[in-house]
Amino acid sequence: MNTATTFQDVFGSKPEVYARAPGRVNLLGEHTDYNEGYVLPIAIPQSTRVAMRRSERGISRVHAAAYGRTVEFAPGTDAPGGDGNPFARYVSGTLIEAAREGLEVPALDIFVVSDVPIGVGLSSSAALEVAVLRALRDLLEAELDDVRLAQVAQRAEIEHAGVRCGIMDQMASSLADTRSALFLDTRTLRRQLVALPEGSSVLVMDSGVARSLATSGYNQRRSECEAAAAALGVPALRDVEYVSAVEQLADDTLRRRARHVVSENQRVLSAAAGCDAQGFGTLMNASHASLRDDYEVSVPEVDRLVELLQQQPAVFGARMTGAGWGGAVVALCRYGEQENVARAVLPAYTAMGGQGRALVPALDEAVNA
Repeated sequence: MNTATTFQDVFGSKPEVYARAPGRVNLLGEHTDYNEGYVLPIAIPQSTRVAMRRSERGISRVHAAAYGRTVEFAPGTDAPGGDGNPFARYVSGTLIEAAREGLEVPALDIFVVSDVPIGVGLSSSAALEVAVLRALRDLLEAELDDVRLAQVAQRAEIEHAGVRCGIMDQMASSLADTRSALFLDTRTLRRQLVALPEGSSVLVMDSGVARSLATSGYNQRRSECEAAAAALGVPALRDVEYVSAVEQLADDTLRRRARHVVSENQRVLSAAAGCDAQGFGTLMNASHASLRDDYEVSVPEVDRLVELLQQQPAVFGARMTGAGWGGAVVALCRYGEQENVARAVLPAYTAMGGQGRALVPALDEAVNA
């Protein structure tokens, strides 16, 4: 691993296995996965890499290069919590869920290095979980297919990190690539790769506003959706076919939450059925408006950055991505124009008080400063 600190530096010998998993950006289908709906993510070039070996110490140790610290925990137990080592709880939880899946998980030494940006909605946690499980699968020569692996990773995030996430992030990290979007039915797990519209490319930018799912309104939004589904008499909002059906909800908050989910599912289905770049961009613009107004998960800085992107002639459409309350935005650009768009937008965003940067493609520090 090409970092200043290596597995051997930390643990004194070489690892037995290496594995990696990418982050993802969601093009369409926000807050639909835990409503058993449809999503359309694509992998990003940044990834989390894990080196692993069996330990003879009877205690597991995980070292994250980004934090410069090693955390110890007994096999089968959660790592100590706290702000200083948030990564460790994801790792230990993943190992616990792997054991519940039937894998014989020994004490381990684990080294983690990642360039997936944290706290911006690009699934750094899912990339960590999937990378750990891939390394463990190789180490134990276990029979764990990519779909089941994603399900184990999802359980780890729900049960041990306290985030009631859907399956999208883990499925995207486990199955998606950077060339095609992954259309996924989160209820049936039916999936297919969908090529980006001809003549288009993806730009991802950080708004500079960090957020935390565990302390945000994410779990509240999920509860509101469950309440809306119950009021409509359906198992999940995925089962509501037409937006007009949600207008019968008496509670204004539940009506707006449901309206977003139902309309967002329709946008994903439209994109997956095939549309040109202009049409795809129109769907992205509508998605952002819905997330901002009906789902109320955007923030002013993100709205300003999205608006600046939407004003660019080389941009077909733009929206917030991830759970919201800060984080990243994604734009569909004319092919080859992503860097030019970022260079045009960043100064304007900075002049408005923002602290943004380009993530995909990554620009040099002088541009991002």
